[in-house]
Amino acid sequence: MSTPLTARVASVFESTFGAAAPLLVQAPGRVNLIGEHTDYNDGLVLPCAIDYRTVIAARRRDDQVVHVVAADYGNAVDEFRLDAPIERLDQPMWANYVRGMVQDLIKQGLPMQGMDMVISGDVPQGAGLSSSASLMVAIGTLFATLPGFDKLGPIDIALAAQRAENEFVGTKCGNMDQISSACGKEGHALMIDCRSLDVKPVPVPEGAAIMIFHSHVQRGLVDSEYNTRREQCEAAARHFGVPALRDIDMAVLEQRGGELDPMTLRRARHVVTENDRVLAASDALAAGDLARMGELMAASHASMRDDFEITVPLIDRLVEIVKGAIGERGGVRMTGGGFGGCVVALVPQDLVEAARAAVERDYRGPDGQQSTIYVCRAAAGAGAVPQ
Repeated sequence: MSTPLTARVASVFESTFGAAAPLLVQAPGRVNLIGEHTDYNDGLVLPCAIDYRTVIAARRRDDQVVHVVAADYGNAVDEFRLDAPIERLDQPMWANYVRGMVQDLIKQGLPMQGMDMVISGDVPQGAGLSSSASLMVAIGTLFATLPGFDKLGPIDIALAAQRAENEFVGTKCGNMDQISSACGKEGHALMIDCRSLDVKPVPVPEGAAIMIFHSHVQRGLVDSEYNTRREQCEAAARHFGVPALRDIDMAVLEQRGGELDPMTLRRARHVVTENDRVLAASDALAAGDLARMGELMAASHASMRDDFEITVPLIDRLVEIVKGAIGERGGVRMTGGGFGGCVVALVPQDLVEAARAAVERDYRGPDGQQSTIYVCRAAAGAGAVPQ
């Protein structure tokens, strides 16, 4: 499978290391159709892998050195050893995702060996499309080609990537992004139970397009605010004496919500109602009911805006513009951690150009720029790139 991305990493590898790369792996980004900030509450999500991905060209070494070339950063290099402590760097940040993933595999006692690798990706960064999860899952997929990794399946790679991002990088994310990247299925969204790790493919209707609109609002607050939201949710769960907000429903909130401070109550209400929306959305998507999906996505966005308070005015404006173009025939909402990034829409193919034209005409980002628009398909998960 030759694409401009795979051709690029192969070319940089050969020019850097003087030989063709015998290993070529990929892992996709993801877009979440519905189910925001529910994953770290042991809840339900409905994302799909997308046809934007991280690709790694690599070869095994006979020593304990990992030599990494970042083709997207001017062929910047990071190098570290498997038989020495792996330190977190202040800069460059991309190197910490590689280092953290490798460290987790070492801690599992897996039979690691050195690698030369070149990494490149086309998942938009800072847009809420999981470029970091794509990178880490790709690293796990690469090392899973080593002898002795037979029992390291897609879910294992996903959980290792989550641990590495939590513990090494320092973002207290849930497991949705990594599972989406590792387990994606062509033409399907994934209904993921983030507690049981059950993954159920849900077909995306024929004739439906997944559109992603980048707001160009930089998500500068996302890490600190993301961790704050998680702490607030955990505080609510502790108050009710349950392991996670997954374990309460609206009846409990209506009966005992007054025991929480108003902000914590709003955070809990978003999570509880969002889990219900994911269940309904899975059924609607499987039935091909885009009108019902539209209702649920609108309710999700309103909840993120009013109860979880993670949207910003330009994101709300972008949602309004897309909704005005597609009407009741599809859905649109903010996607990702919040405070900027992207909007996702599920629309009939015959409305793609109308939605694109409306956004190009009526939306401008913080510096006057137009939205960058991606029309995606639900893609397969991580694996080897056929050569």
